[in-house]
Amino acid sequence: MSENRSQVLDHRQVKQKITRMAYEIYERNASEEEVVFAGIAGMGYTLAKLLADNLQQISPINPLVVEIRLDKSSLIQGEVSLSTDVAPANKCIILVDDVLNTGKTLAYSLKPFLEITMKKMEIAVLVNRSHKLFPVSPDYTGLELSTTLNEHIAVDLTQEPYTVYLH
Repeated sequence: MSENRSQVLDHRQVKQKITRMAYEIYERNASEEEVVFAGIAGMGYTLAKLLADNLQQISPINPLVVEIRLDKSSLIQGEVSLSTDVAPANKCIILVDDVLNTGKTLAYSLKPFLEITMKKMEIAVLVNRSHKLFPVSPDYTGLELSTTLNEHIAVDLTQEPYTVYLH
């Protein structure tokens, strides 16, 4: 790969951020018996599974992980669905994505949850770029990173070592 890229987080740092986020989730949801991690297809879903694994190791909370399926290239016309037919009603739901850029993907991913009753919804992202176009703010953030609109964040959690790059 000949393009210029800079490593923002190495494997140890990514794991440390995920562990810290899991502890924060536990602190804010200590009274819950179950928490639903709703990960956006791709790295968001992978991050949701990693957060759930970490939460399970440090707390008695039972994590349930579901995938939010959507077409990121066609958010307006595309269908948004969950990987389960059972709607996680009356639960704390944590919406998870790898990178928060403008908030558009996260805003559209709320669609399946608009018709169910929930205790609360929170948002967790590994990297927040803070280019807000939509009124979406994360409750749990691994890293706040100011970038230009031309720059791109690439998160790879598919296999170890995990990495985050700035292109």
